[in-house]
Amino acid sequence: MAIKIYIDQGHNPNPPNTGAEGNGYREQDITYEVGIRLAQLLRQNGNFEVRLSRPTRETQLGSSNASSLRVRVNDANSWGADYFISIHTNASTQSSANGTEVLVYRSPSASASLAEDILTSLVEITGLANRGVKERPGLYVLRKTTMPAVLVEMGFISNPRDATLMAENPSLFAQGIYNGILDYLSLS
Repeated sequence: MAIKIYIDQGHNPNPPNTGAEGNGYREQDITYEVGIRLAQLLRQNGNFEVRLSRPTRETQLGSSNASSLRVRVNDANSWGADYFISIHTNASTQSSANGTEVLVYRSPSASASLAEDILTSLVEITGLANRGVKERPGLYVLRKTTMPAVLVEMGFISNPRDATLMAENPSLFAQGIYNGILDYLSLS
């Protein structure tokens, strides 16, 4: 039986719930591209069934920030996803802030173990700094999903190096997340 992975490409292409911007890039564009590539890798593997929150670049979810998040979570829950992977870019007022981190509802948990494997793989493949796995119980997509869920902050869109790497090499980040999923599931 296929393992069902729900890939949530963070944010909408247009308001409401658009993402951060920095260094000439938009979070929602980067997350869309990484998600599409991650879905391709998972589907080619043969062990996975995949659903994307934004199957097209124009897909718009909800009519407010709250309803956008609710649509994503409800879709994953009703589909019966085994794992929920939310893809984002981080941002800071300090352009020197950099690196990758993965957020979970609580630790220790299955989510935290998955997050550790994804983080390790992303850091290894991208060379970005490891900012760790962090608990964020207030985040709706981590709190309301009924399956292990992680929110991957791939890098800082506000940091020139991180932003360029994410925007120009989305396949690198998709591969890193994919490798981490395989490691977690002992399929590598």
